Amino acid sequence: MTQRIATISRTTGETAISLTLNLDGSGQATISTGIGFLDHMLTLWAKHGLFDLDVSAQGDLHIDEHHTAEDTCICLGRALDQALGERRGLVRTAHSFVPMDEALALVAVDLGGRPYCVVQATFATPRVGQLGTDLVPHLLESLAFHGRLNLHAQVFYGHNDHHKVEALFKALGRALDAATRLDPRLAEAIPSTKGVL
Repeated sequence: MTQRIATISRTTGETAISLTLNLDGSGQATISTGIGFLDHMLTLWAKHGLFDLDVSAQGDLHIDEHHTAEDTCICLGRALDQALGERRGLVRTAHSFVPMDEALALVAVDLGGRPYCVVQATFATPRVGQLGTDLVPHLLESLAFHGRLNLHAQVFYGHNDHHKVEALFKALGRALDAATRLDPRLAEAIPSTKGVL
């Protein structure tokens, strides 16, 4: 099997990011973005998706966390897209429900190459740690569009915003783990009646 690994580097006037993703890893993560809560969420994402992920990001955090968080998820999406290649043999679609104490989240994904993102979640506080809660839907959207996937996410209920966001990232990792698996019945076939993704 061809290794499904991608390394992405992105340097702008606002950020400098290096990211390596191995889809067939064991959940090992080394994350340094300067945004503690984002590091925590990406570590959870890798652990629950069984992805190996290395991220080193420097950004204009003296302004705020927006550019660094957004560009990190852009790079993660691009790495996912690159590692998937032609997307041959993929299970392709999957979903995951994850409870986190009083919160319950669902994430459903389709790796069919058509980027779209719908997030239904409300938050009671403006921030969790150093990450603005208004950024959470935007980060999922950035990953979906640059990863060329359809992503639907919903938080059904919960009181604690940390728990809500954590349930979302765990569910995203688990849904992507299932969707990126190779189905031996497909062999090298494209999982679409179109013949291309």
